[in-house]
Amino acid sequence: MKKIFVKYINRECTEEEVHQIIEYFKASIDLDDFPTIESVQNLLDAHPDMELDDADRIYNNIQKRVSQQENKPAKKKRYLWKYAVAAIFIGLIATTYVVRNNTSNIPLETTPILVNTIVPGKDKATLTLEDGSLISLEKGASFKTKNAKSNGEQIVYQNAKSNPSSIKYNYLTIPRGGQFSLKLSDGTEVWLNSESQLKYPVRFIEEETREVELVYGEAYFDVSPSTNHKGAKFKVLNNTQEIEVLGTEFNIKAYKDEVNIYTTLVEGKVAINTPNLKQLLTPNQQSILDTQNNTLSVIKVDVLEVISWKEGVFSFINKPLKDIMKVLSRWYDIDIIFENKELESVEFIGTLNKNQSIDEVLSIMKSFSLNNYEIKGDTIILN
Repeated sequence: MKKIFVKYINRECTEEEVHQIIEYFKASIDLDDFPTIESVQNLLDAHPDMELDDADRIYNNIQKRVSQQENKPAKKKRYLWKYAVAAIFIGLIATTYVVRNNTSNIPLETTPILVNTIVPGKDKATLTLEDGSLISLEKGASFKTKNAKSNGEQIVYQNAKSNPSSIKYNYLTIPRGGQFSLKLSDGTEVWLNSESQLKYPVRFIEEETREVELVYGEAYFDVSPSTNHKGAKFKVLNNTQEIEVLGTEFNIKAYKDEVNIYTTLVEGKVAINTPNLKQLLTPNQQSILDTQNNTLSVIKVDVLEVISWKEGVFSFINKPLKDIMKVLSRWYDIDIIFENKELESVEFIGTLNKNQSIDEVLSIMKSFSLNNYEIKGDTIILN
């Protein structure tokens, strides 16, 4: 298979060998032994003479082959290829690859490929200082005050030796299509996902409980332990719940347009407190707080799926397309319209690179369940 892969890169595969590649990657689980996106891209850069018409024909042919071999009911799960392979064989092939048939060149019906006008999210945020002034933070732009400094990807607060007489708060707001991280004055690190806001002290008062508020959105916390702060506890407030940190790392998802608040523990212990309920979590457990009915349930989860957004990928396990599109809409800052309502419940399993274009992501899905999609400005219509 490695030899065939090299032939594919060099545009020397027969159609039968292309078919073998497709079958291999559809059946594979561990693909770590194969080239990365970066290494493949380097090879592609060495072959700038590829013709778009030929690439389109092959792209269409692969879609037809995959479609013919998929005879599962719409309600069943669809397996997305691992993101590296998906980018190589679906996204890049549409604009770059040419496969030479050694016996004949039979033209196939071509499908027009939409031009990508929507870009992935990036590091950006708005910082609201204690005096109410607003500062734009983004990659490549540095910022510094007497209390904090930012390199455009993270903002770091200094831990001054003197104890503040009162608490002053800053807000870090992440827009749709953005992400950012910060290091609080006590050493706690926080990663904020798209469409999120965190309220926090510029400096904590020594020996008093350290409190921050996730106003809305999603955040991952790696908390500096209380043993480093003379026993001072750490709490995260959000809506109707309070999280008392008894360990180190956890994730909170509490978007304004969602009824449930999800708290997932990675390491240590946390205590979930509401006006009427209290629940301790251990690693790999997730609490689900229904804010309408004020009910709290606990389930076991794959924490790697939950926190994958922090590591630069989206991981979906048994997720309906409606939920997946909600995640993508925040990251790509787009609106989604389901013209075909049946698609909302189609489930997927797979991993996608957050730096992939929206066209690459949709092309992968189209290979398995989407009949078609259309991009109009910043709106995607799924048929």
